[in-house]
Amino acid sequence: MACLFLIGAGLSEMLGVTLMNWALHRKTWWLWVLMILAFTLSFGGLELALKTLPMGTAYAIWTGIGAAGGVLTGMLFFGESKDWSKLVWVAVILSATLGLKLIS
Repeated sequence: MACLFLIGAGLSEMLGVTLMNWALHRKTWWLWVLMILAFTLSFGGLELALKTLPMGTAYAIWTGIGAAGGVLTGMLFFGESKDWSKLVWVAVILSATLGLKLIS
């Protein structure tokens, strides 16, 4: 169950960063509210995961999902460059987080 909380927390982190970018450009109050909610869910999910998983592993997975997801979201929705080397490094991040989970 902790792994599900952690994956949800990472996805919420990714959503929070996406909403932050939209809120900065569109200047609507409800995007800020949704962003705060997403970050609250993210930290809450991380807290629940930390009750079972080791801190270093949980934090690395959480930040890995957020970082990789942020890069992919930027590429898909915000016109950031879709360079192949970016995708290689995203794959490295995801591989490293998966590796940490497998050895813990």
